[in-house]
Amino acid sequence: MLRLVQKYRKPLLYFLSFQLCMAGFMHLLSPDFFVAIIPKGLPNPEWLNVISGLFEIVIGVYLLEPKTRVLAAWGAIALAIAVFPANVNMLLENIGPEGPGTGDPFVNWVRLPWQGVFILWAWWYTRPDPETDQG
Repeated sequence: MLRLVQKYRKPLLYFLSFQLCMAGFMHLLSPDFFVAIIPKGLPNPEWLNVISGLFEIVIGVYLLEPKTRVLAAWGAIALAIAVFPANVNMLLENIGPEGPGTGDPFVNWVRLPWQGVFILWAWWYTRPDPETDQG
């Protein structure tokens, strides 16, 4: 079983990197949705959106470099934890593409456990790669 999972380590790394970079670019290209899910009371939601988008892009790129992969994976985990309140706010306010009250409750509920899956996925890359770290 471990060999089967290990077989997908590299393709899933590329997919994780792609997902992070795409999400980051979406923060910059379509900020309204992301700004809307930032909980009220946090300062400068526009800047928080830009910063989180840039972090996603940087982390996604750094995941691809073996020398920075572990740090980037820990960064992805920290980012997932940092944006969790926005996902909770998205659920509580039922925020969708058109703003509050327009969300799909099922999609908004799925985002919460997805964060756990994402954290485990990123955590996988904090561990040594048995294929390249045999020694």
